[in-house]
Amino acid sequence: MDIFQAIIIGLVQGLTEFLPVSSSAHLIFAQQALGVSEVGLAFDVLMHVGTLVAVIVYFFNDIVNMIKGFLLSLVDLKNGNFIGEIKKDPYKKLAWLTILATIPVGVVGVLFNDVIESMFKGLTIPAFLLLITGCLLYASQRMNSGRIDVRNISLKEAIIMGCGQALAILPGLSRSGTTIAAGLFAGLDKEFAAKFSFILSIPAILGAAVFQLKDLSGGSIEIGACIAGFVVAIISGYLAISVLLKIVREKSLDIFAYYCWIVGIIVLVGSLIL
Repeated sequence: MDIFQAIIIGLVQGLTEFLPVSSSAHLIFAQQALGVSEVGLAFDVLMHVGTLVAVIVYFFNDIVNMIKGFLLSLVDLKNGNFIGEIKKDPYKKLAWLTILATIPVGVVGVLFNDVIESMFKGLTIPAFLLLITGCLLYASQRMNSGRIDVRNISLKEAIIMGCGQALAILPGLSRSGTTIAAGLFAGLDKEFAAKFSFILSIPAILGAAVFQLKDLSGGSIEIGACIAGFVVAIISGYLAISVLLKIVREKSLDIFAYYCWIVGIIVLVGSLIL
């Protein structure tokens, strides 16, 4: 893999990790189009770390406050006023809900990793599931009351979004798209659903990278290509978060539903013909 291919893959990773169009499907499509049969596990981990850096930088203040809230809540637990303080402090609540909502994706990732990996070898399944992503985005906006935010979100809504994230391990189901759609189905405010989706991605991306490390071996790595892809993944990931939050605030997510349908149909038909 040369530097140009690494830049393209880093760009695709950064944009599609956070835009609701499925990073796994687009990475498969991009690798096929570029003629890259295998990017290498080290490069794959690096791309995940790049998108992790992007979301941490974007939500840095929120993350710092959540960490503080989590540590303070441990003191509350010791003092016997855990529940009362959780209700008062949104960052304490958000920290614990993020931890609990991450459990489903961790369980699915560990138990079904081999089965899911086998689905990444062709185009048909990712293309079909990309169509499903479009349907989820389209339907969820029309069934959303949009009244729940950080002040009144409960464990139920957080777990619903966590289960959506767990389903998105499948190639073609967008992680951000599925979690946002799950949040909208659960009644979350659209902007808060998007923000919570991004925050949920932090332990999920970190966990995926750490899980891959156990299979990491030596091998030859083109340092220039890795650095280029890593930097592009950070920049494009940061921009993708900014763009999606702006669209969520001012417009509809239908544009992403239409995009998923168009790309899914093109790739599905093309894969069946070829």
